[in-house]
Amino acid sequence: MTTKISRRTFFVGGTALTALVVSNLPRRVSAQTRTLNLYSSRHYDTDDAIYEAFGEVNLIEASSEELIERIQSEGANSPADVLLTVDAGRLWRAEQAGLFQPVRTPKLEERIPASLRHPDGLWYGFTQRARVLYYSRDRVNPADLSTFEALAEPQWRGKILTRTSSNIYNLSLTASRIAIHGESETRRWLNGLVGNFAREPESNDTGQIRAVAAGVGDVAIANSYYFIRLQKSTDPADQEVVEKVALFFPNTGPGERGTPVNISGAGVLQNAPNREAAIEFLEHLASDEIQREFASANNEYPVVDGIPIDPVLASHGELQPDPLNVADLGRYQPDAARLMDEAGWR
Repeated sequence: MTTKISRRTFFVGGTALTALVVSNLPRRVSAQTRTLNLYSSRHYDTDDAIYEAFGEVNLIEASSEELIERIQSEGANSPADVLLTVDAGRLWRAEQAGLFQPVRTPKLEERIPASLRHPDGLWYGFTQRARVLYYSRDRVNPADLSTFEALAEPQWRGKILTRTSSNIYNLSLTASRIAIHGESETRRWLNGLVGNFAREPESNDTGQIRAVAAGVGDVAIANSYYFIRLQKSTDPADQEVVEKVALFFPNTGPGERGTPVNISGAGVLQNAPNREAAIEFLEHLASDEIQREFASANNEYPVVDGIPIDPVLASHGELQPDPLNVADLGRYQPDAARLMDEAGWR
């Protein structure tokens, strides 16, 4: 594989663009005394201020697969201190490759909920997103929606939209169902769900939401932040989609576990040359001010209690997250891939 990378270096208050934001963020370390080499698959320019508030950060950006391969090929001589990526399934892949070292600090264990971090401290979640449903305002009564499991019922025949089975978000969703219900029940669910697809899986999460608006199907599966992006867009076509589609949190209410959630997370790498700075960087991401900025960069939920949520996201109601440890989303991914293939989810 040819790694396509972007390299940037940040210093405290290093650019005019982010100077104002940085001035309002807590500075964790001095650029003169700490250097951090960060490998990240997050590609949000708003993260730049967070790096500048920390100190000197040498950033390598690429896809998670490219970064994992790069760290493996660099071996013991890797300059990487921290791997930051999205989805617990990708963190699990790095974990399986032996890339992380365990890290435990009182601050991280106090601030990051146990369900959003690795049980052995190999990585920690710093933002969370929900896997939710989007439905046609004209064709679906929200009272008819309830759980992901209910999407396998005959009433949804020819009405469900989703992307392919190889998509990490769908793999993690299916893995969560295995962790909760076991293989046999998940197999039955998948058979019913696939039988209810409105079309062959295609496109991305935003494409599923647009397809509901276009009448291709009635209910789509996608992450929570994609709709918020459309709501904030000034494009008339996006606003037309927003008028036709609504967001629904499945598996919530009395007696329900809660809506499946996933994370953006990071861990200290096995051969980190700047281990102390790497640990401080994780704590930096867990601080109140950084939590607010880090989550709002992608319209996600903070992981630390009490941090304000983006007002547009909050307007959809309170998230009731499933307490399942997100480490299980990686643990059961091989089983999820197998069952999805058996069910004909392509």
